[in-house]
Amino acid sequence: MSSSEQVVIGTRGSALALAQAELTEAALGMAFPGMEVLREIIRTTGDRRTDVALSEVAKVEGVIDKGVFTKELEVALAAGDIDIAVHSLKDVPTVLDPAFRIAGTLERAPVRDVLVALKPGGLAELPEGAVVGTSSVRRARQLTWLRPDLEIRDLRGNVPTRLEKLAAGGYDAILLAEAGLVRLGHDLGRPLVISGVSLHFFPLPEDEFYPAAGQGAIGFEIRADDEEAAEIVRAICHHPTFARVKAEREFLRLLDGGCHTPVGVFTTLDGGCIKMAARVFPEQGGEPRTATAEGAEPLEVAAELYQSLA
Repeated sequence: MSSSEQVVIGTRGSALALAQAELTEAALGMAFPGMEVLREIIRTTGDRRTDVALSEVAKVEGVIDKGVFTKELEVALAAGDIDIAVHSLKDVPTVLDPAFRIAGTLERAPVRDVLVALKPGGLAELPEGAVVGTSSVRRARQLTWLRPDLEIRDLRGNVPTRLEKLAAGGYDAILLAEAGLVRLGHDLGRPLVISGVSLHFFPLPEDEFYPAAGQGAIGFEIRADDEEAAEIVRAICHHPTFARVKAEREFLRLLDGGCHTPVGVFTTLDGGCIKMAARVFPEQGGEPRTATAEGAEPLEVAAELYQSLA
């Protein structure tokens, strides 16, 4: 790439989104030392509507599925104001408008969910009736399946805000993604002290508490016909991560599931073999369906997983 070239990335303005933008800019700087990288911060519907539960935002605003965190970025893409939208991939709808596509990802961060609690001991040690905060239907359903005695309470806000709300009281614990905590510089091996209150981190094994499709991955959305942006993304794409998230997102698409469908998907990639497991909860309650599958081609593995749901 010549030194005169320029690329504009679009991002949300939360602390985590900005950290992800910085990782993207660093990768671009390594791949294209002479290229100018500009950042456009865009406020999304999901950022603006913190007055209602996340599961209700799309309904209130008339936005489809996870579009509450992507709609405005896609508007900027369509207008040519940005070239690449940088997303937490788990927030991106599984079916995109044909005008856009996910072109790649950075290397995936840890995929686990983390219980952040006021007291040591982890999930098994939470007292009966403990209040746990989350805005994720997937997390809530898995929690109540594993610990029916817990009270699940809605929790909105970015990662720092959620941690502050836990420290301030009203919750005994909250659930957050490990990737976000790590990208914000938190050391999960020691308590975090906020206003004199110690918060304790307990990562939940991904093969026991299934993560969301795409969790831990930074994804790049571009205009479907923008080959120049596609070339740029290919240069920084971590292909093993991209293979895994392709399989996870395809499974969710086949399931016709979105951000409010209580489903967890767990994948590994070893020697070219993708292994997948899924846990899908009925929307009206009850025991989850489970399935496993493996193979070399992401879309085929996702199809096998879908067909083998118990």
